[in-house]
Amino acid sequence: MLKRIIKLFQIARKLSTSGAIDTIKEIHPLPTFLNLFFDILSIGKNPNLIDKHKNPGEKLCIALQGMGTTFIKLGQFLATRPDIIGEDLAKSLEKLQDKVPAFNLHDAKKIIKKEIGENYFKDITEISEPIAAASIAQVHLAKINHEGEYKEVAIKILRPDIEKLFNEELDALMLFAYIIENTFSKAKRLKLIEVVHLLREITNIEMDLRFEAAAANELFENTKTDKGFVVPKIYWNYTTKKILTLDKVEGVSIREIEKIRKLGVDLKKLAENLIQLFLTHAVRDGFFHGDMHQGNLFVDSKGNVIPVDFGIMGRLDKNNRRFLAEILYGFIKRDYVKVAEVHFQAGLVPQNASKEEFAQALRSVGEPIFGQSIKDISGGNLLAQLFEITEKFNMQTQPPLLLLQKTMVVVEGVARKLYPETNIWEVSKPVLENWLKDIKSPRSTIDTAINTSSEILKRIPELPELMDRADHALKLMSEGKLSLAVGANKNLELEQMKIKNFRNNIIISFFGVVIVFLLVF
Repeated sequence: MLKRIIKLFQIARKLSTSGAIDTIKEIHPLPTFLNLFFDILSIGKNPNLIDKHKNPGEKLCIALQGMGTTFIKLGQFLATRPDIIGEDLAKSLEKLQDKVPAFNLHDAKKIIKKEIGENYFKDITEISEPIAAASIAQVHLAKINHEGEYKEVAIKILRPDIEKLFNEELDALMLFAYIIENTFSKAKRLKLIEVVHLLREITNIEMDLRFEAAAANELFENTKTDKGFVVPKIYWNYTTKKILTLDKVEGVSIREIEKIRKLGVDLKKLAENLIQLFLTHAVRDGFFHGDMHQGNLFVDSKGNVIPVDFGIMGRLDKNNRRFLAEILYGFIKRDYVKVAEVHFQAGLVPQNASKEEFAQALRSVGEPIFGQSIKDISGGNLLAQLFEITEKFNMQTQPPLLLLQKTMVVVEGVARKLYPETNIWEVSKPVLENWLKDIKSPRSTIDTAINTSSEILKRIPELPELMDRADHALKLMSEGKLSLAVGANKNLELEQMKIKNFRNNIIISFFGVVIVFLLVF
């Protein structure tokens, strides 16, 4: 407990001296005693960190950059959640750069050897100095002897002791979140405990490179017949929790437009393919690359798009895929009543809301867009405006759709840099049209009916037991012994329970460390 509180104070001092707290004050005023606490901790702060010409989001971005790994990841996560922090702040945090100094080649080789063993390590040659370094991992080039043939590969290696650092700082942040939420009732709307919990889940997955390898492999299998899209192959014998080995990318960065042009690649076709491929993966597979910025995309001499870095992937269930396709196609056709009906059918808007009023609200989003020039039309921005409208009708937007919307904006931006006159709507239309025709075809309807029927038949023997359970549950609910919120996230509840166990001694320990800290500094 004491270790966690000390770490919390170290973080609080980082927040104060980096200028992050000053930025937070601009966004949301703090209580008097917290102001005093952070003012004391900020002694020794560099006055040059305060730039009056930058907005709060930009200053927060700079502050988090200077605070290290955990806070860079926190900023990147919050950038994907405008539903929590607001659209303006999320846009500012998108600019957060994940670049830190690399660790040396000697240590990298030791990690590789330890992870894969002496026999496989002997098959690796020409390991380069790091070509890229981020907060969690860095990348080296090498050659491996794969089935008697030398392959050029890229090896991603986790930073030493990165898990320990993350977990220590996240434990302290969870304690901070608990103190704030239970001290200030207004802070509950910020969902600080939930934010830290979600960040822990995301980073735990990100720090096991086998998950990234599996994501890359799934995308490879889904897209191996897609023209114009090539996913690097994973080498599983050289992949573990701490290292990931995949094909070296043979191509140029998609940001180097002149080099792409010199390869003889049609920029207009490349831009159109990029948008269509992204939408195809989203609606056909329900699995898409969630970080398709220019730094993660390459183009080869055949005009193929080659993605890298599979740490952030998006997944949509069939209902969300159909919802996405229906609303985008509805907007393309300017059929706002149809789009409204889709929302109601999916249960995304309360049934007591007016369908006509909702359709009118949708028209207020769609019509201005169709009055714009081609270069200003954006499917991603349309979705962002749609989510704002639906909030007013008490619709809760799901995080997977938010990630898709943000990725769509990025993909459209990349496409427009390649070919500024790209017509997003015309390019998107055939993908959405074909997929909707496919899922509504007689064959698809029959397959769905057969699958549903077989599932029902399988569950018939369980019916008496299920009826008994339902009867018992209803009885408990009528007696007030069972809450409807039973399905809440169990892991989050456990996190909260752990923190609550410290409730009686937090205050004493907190102020004890404050006194010690002030005596030392």
